[in-house]
Amino acid sequence: MGRNIPIKVARAQLDLTQKELAEKVGISRQTMNAIEQGEYNPTIKLCRAICRVLGKSLDDLFWEEDNNE
Repeated sequence: MGRNIPIKVARAQLDLTQKELAEKVGISRQTMNAIEQGEYNPTIKLCRAICRVLGKSLDDLFWEEDNNE
């Protein structure tokens, strides 16, 4: 799992810090950092909460291209 750049970009577009986004979805800033760094795989419930706050779809933020084809 690589870095999640789409979350960072969407968060920046709304001028939210990691801490602000984390508070809105009910997690710690450290967990949000780990999600953005690709070090933590969030539950689908958490993914949906992040999408709601950022106004994006699951595909926008969490789709991973399969480079093995």
